[in-house]
Amino acid sequence: MSNATSMPTTPESVYAFDCLVFIGRFQPPHHGHLTVIREALRQARQVIVMAGSAWQARSLRNPWRFEERRDMLRACFDDEDNARLEITPLLDALYNDDVWVRDVQRHVRDVVIPQQGHLPRIGLIGASRGQSSYYLSLFPQWESVSVPPVSDVSASQIRDALFRGPASAQAHLARGQANGLPPAVNDALQRFLATSACEQLWEEQRLFEQYREAWADAPYPPVFVTVDAVVVQSGHVLLVERRAAPGKGLLALPGGFIQPQERLLDACLRELRERVRLKIPEAVLKGSLRGQRLFDEPHRSWRGRTLAQAFYFALRPEQRLPRLKPSPSGEHAHWVALADLDPETLFEDHFFIIQNFLGLPAGMATP
Repeated sequence: MSNATSMPTTPESVYAFDCLVFIGRFQPPHHGHLTVIREALRQARQVIVMAGSAWQARSLRNPWRFEERRDMLRACFDDEDNARLEITPLLDALYNDDVWVRDVQRHVRDVVIPQQGHLPRIGLIGASRGQSSYYLSLFPQWESVSVPPVSDVSASQIRDALFRGPASAQAHLARGQANGLPPAVNDALQRFLATSACEQLWEEQRLFEQYREAWADAPYPPVFVTVDAVVVQSGHVLLVERRAAPGKGLLALPGGFIQPQERLLDACLRELRERVRLKIPEAVLKGSLRGQRLFDEPHRSWRGRTLAQAFYFALRPEQRLPRLKPSPSGEHAHWVALADLDPETLFEDHFFIIQNFLGLPAGMATP
């Protein structure tokens, strides 16, 4: 590979670790990520790179699918280094650290190469900034390796430049190595600019700017409150197909913003009447309420800081699912089998909200 770089060959006997694990989102991969991986290759016989936010719908925060990020990373290394690199997807578990830790442990257990005569020495490697220290606290059984961060390299700044619009994206990619992107990644992103997926993200960025401008004169950053309904019956969950950006074409839980004089549960029931026209008496819905929770992950919504109060309704099993009438807004509601849920087709954090109430395994959508 013309753009790939290789670490000097290290004798097997001098590796400090049998395996080093590097967890990141790589949205997109940049020189800071490569610095950590090269140091891992220098210190460990085997390196496992775990790409988080896998199997999620494209968004301004997560523009590239796992396969695209994996290919960008592999293009930065030669065949010898790639032979010691295992790049694996990792689905987030936004509201359950224990599930996320379990999945990381299982991935490492299944991938690490057994060593004769001793247990493998495993470490967790990362740039020495706040997020790494948080990861380390979740894996006390592994040793930690910190790598000084590369200054002036930020994935969020790269995304901001690329999705501000075509002119900004082209100008950023034209800067070459000065933009923090390895040549192979720069080339991959240049090709991505010509795709319909990129066009949709530019559209979402324009909407976001309009949205932010509308609140520019607020005395402090606004915090929004929404409600979502998790309605389940006979192994199916009620979802709505979004007709416009953001998330055009994705499936979402029925819900919306609360009105000024409205209680949260009343707002949720109103959304079910108006948004999906669910033909179930309100008394039956209230009697089917089995749980509720506030979902407050800071990056959960493209609008900014948005808190979602979700209500879980478990309807009595019936041979036929309740009828859904067409909505005046033009959105189509569907009963989706739980076995068919795919995080890549769900809006924002709605898969994780469903997962919270129903206990769906985090890897259920893994190929």
